[in-house]
Amino acid sequence: MKKIYLLITLSVLVTAQSVRADEGMWILPLLEKLNYTAMQKQGLTLSAEDIYSINQSSLKDAVVIFGSGCTGEIISSEGLLLTNHHCGYGAIQGHSSVEHDYLKDGFWAMTRADEIPSPGLRVLFLDRIEDVSDKILPEVAGITDEKQRNTRINELSKALRDTVTKGQKNIRASVYPMFSGNAYYLFTYKVYEDVRLVGAPPSAIGKFGDDTDNWMWPRHTGDFSLFRVYTDRDGNPAQYAADNIPLKPKRYLHISIAGFAEGDYAMILGYPGSTDRYMTSWEVRERMNIDNAIRIHVRGVRQEILLEDMLADPKVKIQYASKYDGSTNYWKNSIGMNEALKRLKVVEKKEAIEKRFAGFAAASNNKNYKTALDDIRQAIEGCESDYYILRHYNEIFPSIEIQRIAGWALDYLKALQDTSKTAIAEAQKELLEDAEDFYKNYNAPTDLKVTKALLKVFTEKIAKADWPQALIDADKKYKGNFDKYADDLFAKSVFTSFDNLKAFTEKPSAKQLEKDPAIQLALSRQDKANALATAVQVYSPQLSKGRRHFMAGLMEMQPGKVFYPDANFSTRLTYGNISGYSPKNAVHYNYYTTLEGVMEKEDPDNWEFIVPEKLKQLYRAKNYGRYALPNGELPVCFLSNTDITGGNSGSPVLNGRGELIGVAFDGNWEALSGDITFEPDLQRTISVDIRYVLFIIEKYAGATHLINEMTIAQ
Repeated sequence: MKKIYLLITLSVLVTAQSVRADEGMWILPLLEKLNYTAMQKQGLTLSAEDIYSINQSSLKDAVVIFGSGCTGEIISSEGLLLTNHHCGYGAIQGHSSVEHDYLKDGFWAMTRADEIPSPGLRVLFLDRIEDVSDKILPEVAGITDEKQRNTRINELSKALRDTVTKGQKNIRASVYPMFSGNAYYLFTYKVYEDVRLVGAPPSAIGKFGDDTDNWMWPRHTGDFSLFRVYTDRDGNPAQYAADNIPLKPKRYLHISIAGFAEGDYAMILGYPGSTDRYMTSWEVRERMNIDNAIRIHVRGVRQEILLEDMLADPKVKIQYASKYDGSTNYWKNSIGMNEALKRLKVVEKKEAIEKRFAGFAAASNNKNYKTALDDIRQAIEGCESDYYILRHYNEIFPSIEIQRIAGWALDYLKALQDTSKTAIAEAQKELLEDAEDFYKNYNAPTDLKVTKALLKVFTEKIAKADWPQALIDADKKYKGNFDKYADDLFAKSVFTSFDNLKAFTEKPSAKQLEKDPAIQLALSRQDKANALATAVQVYSPQLSKGRRHFMAGLMEMQPGKVFYPDANFSTRLTYGNISGYSPKNAVHYNYYTTLEGVMEKEDPDNWEFIVPEKLKQLYRAKNYGRYALPNGELPVCFLSNTDITGGNSGSPVLNGRGELIGVAFDGNWEALSGDITFEPDLQRTISVDIRYVLFIIEKYAGATHLINEMTIAQ
């Protein structure tokens, strides 16, 4: 085991000087050893300690996990936080109503008192990163049973987390496996839970181009929003309180409006969610033919219904805006990924690597290498049928919202069945609290349409033997007419509205709840899905073992190749250059866009390309102030060849001096295979230019008080 870990370290050290600057998601404590010389050559003027330090403030102290899946950055000494509009979308939507539609009109707090608390929203600041491989790997070196090995790793990881979190209310720790479990790192964070909405442009700016432009270049989207982090009077993390004060951060980012040119250094610090760069061909096929294919089909059906109802009713549009946005993002990503994987012949490239590895393994003295590929293949093929069915369950039934809220009521049903007054009261209180939030963004007629459409997909795609019992019974009772079944379900269930559910809880009956058709569907769906998950899980130990041994063997087989760990929502840095690209023969994309492109795309008859009148007035007057380019145009978005993925949304794009020049928000269509394979000639990060952000805040919103609290370098 020590040999494998040493191999990992040597592999990255040997190749560090020859790494292409635009590929890799790097662990911060290793930057000085692995990347610093190359970063300096590209244009970095900071020291490695300026980026990551546990002894003094550094750039890592200004970058946070925002919410549950994005990145944000602190941009003032008063805790002002910048992230993407789509990252703040849920909070913006949650504060919106027909009377105050902040999605449509935008929102700007002109005083601190106007800043809106956002319950449930939190940010995490990284405190430190520690390599704990030597505290885990030697302890499991002699364990051959994969289940026992994983159990022991979980125990050791918990003990390590406890050493830093015990007795610490606002400290969180995570142990992340790296290189498929061949190394482990402990990350420690401080959690802040009083986060308030400060500013957001209207969706016509923050989501300009919406689905059509998503993942595409050229892009003209002002994808940003502003929040503020608050603390108690002593500067400690705290729940919301009226007398809390703005955070005094260890570090906040300075902003550059000096601009940049093609080829200039750029780096991104953030929290990339998940990549699988070391996938085998069997896993790539599974991703394409099961995960992506099912997501594309099911979400496509649902989204048509949601969009139709959203465009027909302003209230429904607000209720379903965040749900629709979350659904379409990875729906389109899956489409683009499958196209790119085919076009770039990724399966064939993976097969070529596997062929080489098989020869290397056969000639080696390592029995683990000899069985690694067979372990992966057998695991993928062994669970394929059950996994296909399970993916339909997991994609379809959570989208049938009435059975989802019924699923939340199963604990309440159990309490009623047990007749414990204390348990009933506790379960009822929890259910009603969750339900009140749920029904704010629920429209039963829309859910009924979705239910009918998705039940049709499910019953056509999945054999009856694999249906939940509620659908088998309904098929018999309604003679295959699932539309009629859905009509009856919604007519008879107590879960169609908050008022109905609340009325039931005033005179609850276990017998009545047991007969509720939404409960019956939720129960039988849960039973079947759990059985499928158990069947799939049987192959998990074999798969994880194969992946770990394959990864270790790849490093030994290719000592001259750069290796970096897959993304797993732990802090990473990527660096490269400002750069356009050529997606195909005779086509070249410039590295930046301007406001002129927004006006060229304007279509008053298409909700995705509406341009606010005030923005048009500013454009006509060329009232750009200090944010204009030397030629008088206003920059909007730009490209860099940095290596990002989901989770990097909202990440700061920094120049060689560590100054903020933009906010990352997307990847490009031609390289949506990037989670699986990096294509240096094609893969680009799309970012909103900080000058456009500041222009919207100052000139469009008139929120000059926010500009004044930032540190801006010309």
